[in-house]
Amino acid sequence: MGIYTIVGLTAAAFTTFSFLPQAIKVIKTKQTKDLSLVMYSVLTIGLFLWLTYGILVKDIPVIIANLITFIFAAIILIMKIKYK
Repeated sequence: MGIYTIVGLTAAAFTTFSFLPQAIKVIKTKQTKDLSLVMYSVLTIGLFLWLTYGILVKDIPVIIANLITFIFAAIILIMKIKYK
């Protein structure tokens, strides 16, 4: 594994798991009043597009980071819509 891949995977881990506390809090409390619907909508679409890009160029760090973050953001977005 090359240094670029290691740096990419490390960056992916930090940015991906930064969403975990928010997702856990939203799931536990079902409180989404202070979250922006527009921000999470745009973010989720962007993550899906980055995931698609990663698949197309076969970039494992981009695929992993965006797949996991897309899941977290989609959960938050769905709950934001559901508990509006």
